[in-house]
Amino acid sequence: MTETASSPPDSPTANVTLPNAEFVQAITLTDATMLVAGSMIGSGIFITSAAMARSLGSPMWLLAAWVLTGVITLLGALTYGELAAMFPRAGGQYVFLRESMGPLMGFLYGWTLFLVIQTGTIAAVAVAFGRFLGVLWPAISPDLYSWFPRASLCASWLGCTDQANAIELGLSPQRLVALISIAVLTWINLRGVREGKFVQTSLTLIKTAALALLILLGITVGRNATAIAANFSGGNFAGHIDVTGAFIVAFGAALVGSLFSSDAWNNVTFAAAEVHNPKRNLPLALLFGTGLVTVLYVMANVAYLNALPMNGAEGAATALARGVSHATQDRVATAALEVIFGAAGATIMAIAILISTFGCNNGLILAGARVYYAMARDGLFFKRVGALNERRVPAAGLIVQSIWVAFLCLTGSYGQLLNYVIFAALVFYALTTIGLFMLRAKRPDIERPYRTVGYPVLPALYIALTTAVMILILLSPSTRQDAFLGLAIVVLGIPVYFLWRRGTQTGHSS
Repeated sequence: MTETASSPPDSPTANVTLPNAEFVQAITLTDATMLVAGSMIGSGIFITSAAMARSLGSPMWLLAAWVLTGVITLLGALTYGELAAMFPRAGGQYVFLRESMGPLMGFLYGWTLFLVIQTGTIAAVAVAFGRFLGVLWPAISPDLYSWFPRASLCASWLGCTDQANAIELGLSPQRLVALISIAVLTWINLRGVREGKFVQTSLTLIKTAALALLILLGITVGRNATAIAANFSGGNFAGHIDVTGAFIVAFGAALVGSLFSSDAWNNVTFAAAEVHNPKRNLPLALLFGTGLVTVLYVMANVAYLNALPMNGAEGAATALARGVSHATQDRVATAALEVIFGAAGATIMAIAILISTFGCNNGLILAGARVYYAMARDGLFFKRVGALNERRVPAAGLIVQSIWVAFLCLTGSYGQLLNYVIFAALVFYALTTIGLFMLRAKRPDIERPYRTVGYPVLPALYIALTTAVMILILLSPSTRQDAFLGLAIVVLGIPVYFLWRRGTQTGHSS
């Protein structure tokens, strides 16, 4: 299938004239699967289990959180497979929402994706790349340069409670490395989809093998008698925890970390127009990619629990004594390798995470620009973003995306912004699945090369589970404000949508 401009017939922008180049269908099933897995595996799996351990208190509940996250992700992938096969166009989830619920809902998703979800994630992963490069090269520090303009902002409405989590404008060695990595990956993807997918597939194979090796080491040579006794002997596995309402709310808040370590699985749908035989390969890639990562994530936590006690002592002298819950800077994977290899473990893990984060950002950068391209084709983003360059990639979208990501890196605000949109992202996942039901009713005759397994039970279960997590996030004092701020970002897109439509109608959008 080739990609052309596609605005709904009743859209006020349906007659916008834009360059009509075609995408190159160069992404194979293997490439698409690696795009799913590679976009999911960043730095989260190596870090987030520490905070989750502090909240949950027992190995059983930690593993339960990761298993439930995997189930939710797989249910989402099964649902999105039908939508992706129905609409194998650039834009993915944006197109699904537009087709099922109208252009406003599609725009709100694209707006939030550009403002925070995609770009904020790219910024955070890029700075993580700089942070772990600092492990190998200590001169790459988080300290801001004195010669670069600096400013600090801490306001309660931004979720800032003390200066430690303030938004700080400035340039540091870590942020400079982040900017360079973004520029390099953007340049690679400007060269063409073949170059982008080569980097993606190669690095995903390497980091998947590295994660598998970490798991193998953790459950074999890294198996530690102290950790086994602390985590699995007697009643230690389940822990002495009463499942009260307060604990259930804490469990929901802890899921935030594992869910977003597993996020971005939907990014392959953004590049659907470039997938070979998309009606077959997109559903398979979603299933294979999410299934692979789910198994790796659960087993990685089993490996951590074999090498480290779940509950350790903050500030203890050794990685073993600090355990999973108080690993230095929450770097659980590094702590596990330190137990196995000593001081060299930190270096080994830093190299693995550098490969992982670089590959993750390549997938995010490649995919995100396709959503802005689709929005521009509908007249809902800058007109130039809706054109392909001579190498058949959305060059303007890639460049605009990199500029906004660079700004987020310089402000250091991506961390706060990502917290704000956790709730909003779950809302869009649930709405997209509701859209599947709407399309079954409104457009029963449209070709469906793949039908969701277990329909309507499994999609309904996915909506129920994501809704339950959203309710728990709203009930938790630690995440409630972030949820409302995330919704505020989405709602702010409503007047922007109507202003953009008005500008398009009067010919002022450019």
